[in-house]
Amino acid sequence: MKDNNIYSMTGYASVTREIALGEGAAGASVSVELRTVNSRFLDLAFRMPEEARACEPTLRETLMAKLSRGKVDIRVNVQRPEAGVAGALNTESIRQLAALEAQVLDIFPGAERMRTGEILRWPGVLGEQSVTAEALREAVIDGGRAAIAELVEVRKREGAQLKVSLIERIASMEAILARLQPLVPDLIARHQQKIVDRLQEALGIVLSEGAAAPGKEEIAERIRQEVTMYGVRIDVAEELTRLDAHLKETRHILDKGGQVGKRLDFMMQELNREANTLGSKAASKELADASMELKLFIEQMREQVQNLE
Repeated sequence: MKDNNIYSMTGYASVTREIALGEGAAGASVSVELRTVNSRFLDLAFRMPEEARACEPTLRETLMAKLSRGKVDIRVNVQRPEAGVAGALNTESIRQLAALEAQVLDIFPGAERMRTGEILRWPGVLGEQSVTAEALREAVIDGGRAAIAELVEVRKREGAQLKVSLIERIASMEAILARLQPLVPDLIARHQQKIVDRLQEALGIVLSEGAAAPGKEEIAERIRQEVTMYGVRIDVAEELTRLDAHLKETRHILDKGGQVGKRLDFMMQELNREANTLGSKAASKELADASMELKLFIEQMREQVQNLE
């Protein structure tokens, strides 16, 4: 599909076509029903009477040109009205039946003659115009193509709704990142100071300006090194940057449209990886809470992405 729309893999469509015959003759009704659900690949399952089986290759080719993913259940039903007195009278069959009756009466003179109702019920007397194979084929293919077009529109409308929902969640996640980024330096500094205070308390060190007690400088330097190394480990700036880049790429994929399902599924994996890393490095309640919020939005998006073609 060469447009910027995105398409859901779920949808339903049904179309009926009538095959009309001559005046007083019974026709037929052809219905084509399509149901689609999620699937990693395009999976087509046809259910149709044998008389319509010749239409399967054409319908299969049309479906493969319009859809790329999804499990598609295609049902074709052909309904014919019950035979009735509306059929045309087959005079040739009646003459043959009369000749057969005369032969029987010659052999069995006492046999009863056929009644009118029995004659009309005799096979072939009420000659009905039958639906030709060509007329049936045209009805099935025309109804099938109309149902496929309707299905594509249904999937397009649902895809548009999913896109709106995904964009809303991207915006919510971007707002979380925008709130966090200015806080990160201060959060790291505050946490480093807490570590310094705890280490000094544990070592019984009281550092004051001008202090030159033996070993204090070495111990203080060691504390600074440990704090710096820990600060590097809890610095989440890189994760926030990658999360922001992944969200921008997700927006780009949605705006570009087309067959986005597999690409968006990959982006959900990348977003989830960074959110997990952010949570593991969280050195404050703000970061831990933000990580949980992000993972919640990502999971909601992942479930919706599973529906996209």
